[in-house]
Amino acid sequence: MYETTVDKPVSTWLMFLLAMLVGVFGGLGSIVFSIFIGLVHNLFFYGRISIDYDYQAHMAPSPWGWAIILVPVAGSLLVNLITSRVSPEARGHGVPEVMNAIHYKEGRIRSVVVVAKAIASALSIGTGGSVGREGPIIQIGSAFGSVLGQWITMPARQRVVLVAAGAAAGIAGTFNAPLGGLAFAIELMLISISARAVALCAVASVIATYIARFYSGLHPSFDVPALEVFGDHLTAISVLLLCLPLGLLMGVSATVFLKSIYWFEDRFASLVKNTYQRHVLGMALVGVLLYAMQQFTGEYYVGGVGYATVLDILRHSLSNPGFLFLLFLAKLLATGLTLGSGASGGIFSPSLFLGASLGAAFGQFVNWMVPAIGIDPSVFAIAGMAAMVSGTTGALVTAILMIFEQTRDYSAVLPIIITASLAHVVREHFTSESIYTLKLARRGLWLPKGMQANTAASRQASTIMSRDFQVVEKSELANWLTNHRPGQGARHTIFADQGSVYGVAGEELRYLLRDQDAEQVAHTNVFFVTGDTRLPVLLRGMRAKNTQYAVVMRERRTDAIDDVIGVISSREIFSAIQDGVELME
Repeated sequence: MYETTVDKPVSTWLMFLLAMLVGVFGGLGSIVFSIFIGLVHNLFFYGRISIDYDYQAHMAPSPWGWAIILVPVAGSLLVNLITSRVSPEARGHGVPEVMNAIHYKEGRIRSVVVVAKAIASALSIGTGGSVGREGPIIQIGSAFGSVLGQWITMPARQRVVLVAAGAAAGIAGTFNAPLGGLAFAIELMLISISARAVALCAVASVIATYIARFYSGLHPSFDVPALEVFGDHLTAISVLLLCLPLGLLMGVSATVFLKSIYWFEDRFASLVKNTYQRHVLGMALVGVLLYAMQQFTGEYYVGGVGYATVLDILRHSLSNPGFLFLLFLAKLLATGLTLGSGASGGIFSPSLFLGASLGAAFGQFVNWMVPAIGIDPSVFAIAGMAAMVSGTTGALVTAILMIFEQTRDYSAVLPIIITASLAHVVREHFTSESIYTLKLARRGLWLPKGMQANTAASRQASTIMSRDFQVVEKSELANWLTNHRPGQGARHTIFADQGSVYGVAGEELRYLLRDQDAEQVAHTNVFFVTGDTRLPVLLRGMRAKNTQYAVVMRERRTDAIDDVIGVISSREIFSAIQDGVELME
């Protein structure tokens, strides 16, 4: 009779166990995914069956010569086969589809997405597409969490926590970054931020990281020499001041990057209607770019995740500002062609590449203009990585923590925070949508931005209800309707039958015909609550009973008319939510 829900919540202990399973899958999934990428890469680039693939080393020249151009094309045909025939959700960078499932599908993701996304993304990355591993593994981990949440009956609010835990596990296992994975889930995945939800995501993140380390080792993603940023305070203040123009530059660049992805997508869609031909064209151009880079520079540089190039930049192996800017433009073009034409893969790794190359170019240019400052360009490369991730994804805290975990160098944390924060603000000045939410916005789907406390959720029925009600005996209804005048009386009318609540009528009663009887006038399907019932429980109960009215009682387990203390309808609920909105930015 009270506090009914659509699906009964599972216990906290079972949720904890499920979060651990999600973490295990996230860790194992990141290993299997990496192995499969290596298998695809070796098969298509070198014609051998091998899983050896060092992400931190440049690809050796392929024996195919100019025919290397056809490798991305071959991958595109297989990718499009999967995204067209098996799982359309596997197309693109993955995270928007997870956010869509959380906000609009009650956390439901089809199980086929787990396999389809892994295969499609491995083909895109392994055949030279300019995309990363993080988007796919987020979608893969989230899909597994969703499958668990559908296999075991539970409310949508618990299912979405498992989806977020899957995202955290995927990020943590892929980048050896448990804090970054947790922050990503909190900033972008979780709808309701609570200690319990954070704890479940944290457990999944830790377990995934621990398991993934058996394959990737304990070293950070970018193992570089320690930076000396604040040994001299005069140099330090110069670095921090230079982070201001760098943040502005990164904010503009992040805007250009996210806009370019969808610009290429629109151009391909308008020029080529057939999805196979569209993706073949895009990846053929990527193949040409890879071949040209290898011929003129000796390395493929812009293909795949690009970690080797980022390491070269951080280790000062690449220091020419002109060439660094050329790499920035080439990666921007390659990523736009890859994702814009329909590939499957993430944007996190390309963002790291773009931020490192442009940040290092900025630092090298400053050293050339003012050599007396004596700054280390790697500081700006690392700050640029965080800034590009922050600007494109909208996940500021995630960007800061991820870059710190990927370099394990705390000395650059102040430049990272300044640059990433300013880049985020600048990007929001040009467009309020991140690279994730823009894809959904183009479909007409709006997502809330930021971590907003739902103040209305803490409201109790006693603070929401209306006390403006009147009681009419069912047997006296006909006489009452004859004498009742529109505009007079209380807001709500409760009909009583032999001392119990029979039904409720709202303000619309004023406009009803006087010859109607109680069965036609009253809403008899009523949800009973007590004054201490919280708004979320109230809403779930009203939804479960498919009613528009709740009657608030003094005591539980009673429907006595003398115990009624208030009435709640959609008007009172809307007013409570509206009060909460006043506190939000």
